[in-house]
Amino acid sequence: MSRAFILLLDSFGLGATPDAADFGDSGANTFGHIADWAARNKQPLALPNLERLGLAAAAHAASGAWAAGFERRDGFTGAYGAARERSTGKDTQSGHWEIAGVPVEFEWGYFPRTVPSFPAALTEQLRQITQVAGFLGNCHASGTEIINLHGDEHVATGKVIIYTSADSVMQIAAHEEHFGLERLYAVCEAAFELVKPYNIGRVIARPFAGANGAYRRTANRHDYAVAPPAPTLLDHVKNAGGEVIALGKISDIFAAQGVSRVVKGADNMALFDALLTVAGEAGNQSLTFVNFVDFDQAFGHRRDIGGYAKALTELDARLPEFNARLRPGDLAVITADHGCDPSWSGSDHTREHIPMLFFGPGVAARALPVSDSFCDIGATIARHLGVTPLSNGTSLL
Repeated sequence: MSRAFILLLDSFGLGATPDAADFGDSGANTFGHIADWAARNKQPLALPNLERLGLAAAAHAASGAWAAGFERRDGFTGAYGAARERSTGKDTQSGHWEIAGVPVEFEWGYFPRTVPSFPAALTEQLRQITQVAGFLGNCHASGTEIINLHGDEHVATGKVIIYTSADSVMQIAAHEEHFGLERLYAVCEAAFELVKPYNIGRVIARPFAGANGAYRRTANRHDYAVAPPAPTLLDHVKNAGGEVIALGKISDIFAAQGVSRVVKGADNMALFDALLTVAGEAGNQSLTFVNFVDFDQAFGHRRDIGGYAKALTELDARLPEFNARLRPGDLAVITADHGCDPSWSGSDHTREHIPMLFFGPGVAARALPVSDSFCDIGATIARHLGVTPLSNGTSLL
């Protein structure tokens, strides 16, 4: 039996990379700053299961410092290390694709921090095609903030909310009931075609519900994404006859390329429940890839340090449940796709190292070197599953 699992803690960075200054992120440290905040507030961050896998030691290798309250030096149960990104950005697609063996070595297109952010020609084309009443926002913004700022006017007028970020993305928000979920998807599909000349990676549908300024995003988000430019680990596994099970937003990020089955979940804990179910039924040579998105969208971008800390504690507490479902020959890795330091200014991702915590019944505990590319994760899994080697990366085990 040989199976593999990628547990991706979206945005859980371990400290700034050597090139972080080029991104305005010198000094960023998602894990370290959360631990510091918790210690200062006399509620130390306790992650015993992640720490036993080597989390703090990996963070020390990445940043040169021990996170507050984390000083375990031995007795680890995993092969632990950190990795730097080879891709030119710090966005979701680049991080995920590189983990799967395809680094992004071209420049995405981005929308400027001007107001409006989107070119008038683009929005006018979108208005004509979709016949929406108009647009609200049209700027760089936090999704939750802009929805509450413009939600009432959106409901009253039918104008849709559009915004962007430091990612190569156009986000479109609308009320599920007043505007309609399928209609929002149709607008996003039209927008996805229109942004192609701008080399934009994703258009994201951001449905929300609620009333009178108290709006909340729903679980019906959908990403319309450019497909990876080359075969990824997912393709290699699927082409070899293995099943690729995508939990959360993984299928969207890869434009469904190389995916056999999609499983959704409303939040981190729902996704963890789904992971446990899949771990109990996935067959030989399968790859299960889950993205725990709340770390990024609910806490990192919102700069909610306490919420991020609580979410880490919740996930850590459930890791023994996952371990109990692993079988001889299984390999799992806990990693991330970029940082999103909740103590940092603004609301964008941060250019950081990511963890590589490999574990499973046959994994020997040891320190791994700091990798120069996330591709080493995919290369390690490809070798473990016995599929065609990836074009990039070196197996670490």
